[in-house]
Amino acid sequence: MGTSSKPTQLTSGPPASTRASTPPSPRPHFSRQHQSRQRLYATRNRNLLMYTSAVIVLAVGVTYAAVPLYRMFCAATGFAGTPTIMSTDSGRFDPSRLVPVDGARRIRVHFNADRSETLPWKFYPQQKFVEVLPGESSLAFYKARNESRRDIIGIATYNVTPDRIAPYFSKVECFCFEEQKLLAGEEVDMPLLFFIDKDMLDDPSCRNIDDVVLSYTFFRARRNTQGHLEPDAADDVVQKSLGFDSYEHAPRENGKAT
Repeated sequence: MGTSSKPTQLTSGPPASTRASTPPSPRPHFSRQHQSRQRLYATRNRNLLMYTSAVIVLAVGVTYAAVPLYRMFCAATGFAGTPTIMSTDSGRFDPSRLVPVDGARRIRVHFNADRSETLPWKFYPQQKFVEVLPGESSLAFYKARNESRRDIIGIATYNVTPDRIAPYFSKVECFCFEEQKLLAGEEVDMPLLFFIDKDMLDDPSCRNIDDVVLSYTFFRARRNTQGHLEPDAADDVVQKSLGFDSYEHAPRENGKAT
C-alpha cells in the first residue's frame, strides 16, 4: 500500500521568531520632534555666529578709531592742552558770546612753530604774539614754504600751554590735522581764527593767566596700515608735540607706514 505524501506548503514572509525580534518602526511624532530640535539648534548656532562676528568687527573698528577718537575728545574738552575746535553750529560760537569783556585783563597769545627735521619746509608764525580780551576773536597767520624740489604732504599737530586754559581756547578755523600739500617751491599763508571763551573768568585756575603759548609742529605725512594720514615720526616725538608726553594713558599709534 503506497503512502500518499502531502505537498509541502510554502509560507511567505520571515519565520515567526524573526518577526518577533524586528523592532517596530519609529512613530512619525518622534521624527517630527527630532527635526524640530535640529532646526532649533541650527538657528541658535547661526545667531551665535552672527553675534560673535559683530563683536569682532566692532572690536577691530574701535581699535582702528582709538587715536582719532581720542584726538576728537581732546579737541572737544581741551584735555592735555589741546585747544578746543569749534563749529559754527556750536552754542559757544553764538555772536552774543563773541563780545569782548570790558574791564577784563588782556591775555597775550604767543605763537610757536616747529617742524620735523625730515620735512624740508620753512614754517613760522607771521606775528610773534597778539593780545586779546576774553570773548574777542582774533585772526593770526602762519607761513609755510616747501624748499625742496618735490611735492610734499605735511600734517600739523598742536597744543596750548598752560593746559588749564585749553578748554577755553577755541579755534574756529585752523590747518591742524589736515592734509597740507605744497608743491615744490610753493609758499602759502595758513590762517588761524580763534578766541578765548569768557567762561575762563569764572574758573579760579585761570584767573592769573596772562600769557598763553600756542604751538604747532609740522611733520611729513604718511599713511598707516589703516590708511589714515599721520605724522611720519617716532611715537614719542608725536606725543610730545601733542602735549601728551606727560600723560601715562595717552594712546599710542601702532600703525606702520605703508
